Amino acid sequence: MPDNFGLTIVLIVLAIFVIVVLLRSVRIVPQARAGIVERLGKYNRTLNPGLTLLIPFVDRLLPMLDLREQVVSFPPQPVITEDNLVVSIDTVVYFQITEPRAATYEIANYIQAVEQLTTTTLRNVVGGLNLEEALTSRDQINGQLRGVLDEATGKWGIRVSRVELKAIDPPMSIQDSMEKQMRAERDRRAAILTAEGTKQSDILTAEGERQAAILKAEGDAQASILRADGEAQAIQKVFDAIHAGRPDSELLAYQYLQTLPKLADGSSNKLWIIPSELGEALKGIGGALGGPLANQPDAGSPSGAHKAEEI
Repeated sequence: MPDNFGLTIVLIVLAIFVIVVLLRSVRIVPQARAGIVERLGKYNRTLNPGLTLLIPFVDRLLPMLDLREQVVSFPPQPVITEDNLVVSIDTVVYFQITEPRAATYEIANYIQAVEQLTTTTLRNVVGGLNLEEALTSRDQINGQLRGVLDEATGKWGIRVSRVELKAIDPPMSIQDSMEKQMRAERDRRAAILTAEGTKQSDILTAEGERQAAILKAEGDAQASILRADGEAQAIQKVFDAIHAGRPDSELLAYQYLQTLPKLADGSSNKLWIIPSELGEALKGIGGALGGPLANQPDAGSPSGAHKAEEI
């Protein structure tokens, strides 16, 4: 019985040993990860994604490396510009591990190394620019930073794809001056736009008034022409009608007398002017009627005009 108990313990120990060996032998590498295997403390191979087997107690798997593109934001760094102004600059670096072996053995802490290299390179690049150039040349600064970082980190098995300046903060006194300058520039542009709009409005108003005056003058001229043509046509029709009717002298004299009272219409008429043709008209009517008016003196003579005025 004691022999069986001891055998059972041995079997249990062997099973545990086998399980431990299996657990240490089988490794699964996820996608976009890489593993470094050391055999007896020396680099052996780089594991790719998938299932792999290790020799227990001989091979050692180092922590997995992420092969995806990584984004690291560094805290603000004080940088002195060419015109001796201290600005605070935030940077963001996009990088990717391309050689896991170099990233493991060529540098102790690649993130810290990228941060320090970014800071020193940023100070060198911005130090050769004044504040205005630093604020307006972000693309140029980003390109120079990326070129220097990518070249320096290449031996570490790291590729820097992008470097972005997240913020450039000048001193508060400079910010106040810039704000006043921008406000003055906006006011100047607003005044220019207002003056330009007023000028354009005046031009359009004057042009509209000129066009209206031209159209009114053309309308008045056309109306006068049409009115004159109408009067001419009316006179021509009356003239044609009179000639077509062949009136005699008595009818004309009668129409002449019918028109004379219209000369006295209106309260402002104080003086009547009797035409000299009135005598001829009276003679015509008198001759037609055979009355005594035919034998009266001519109203056109001095005596006749005197009698007509007395009437």
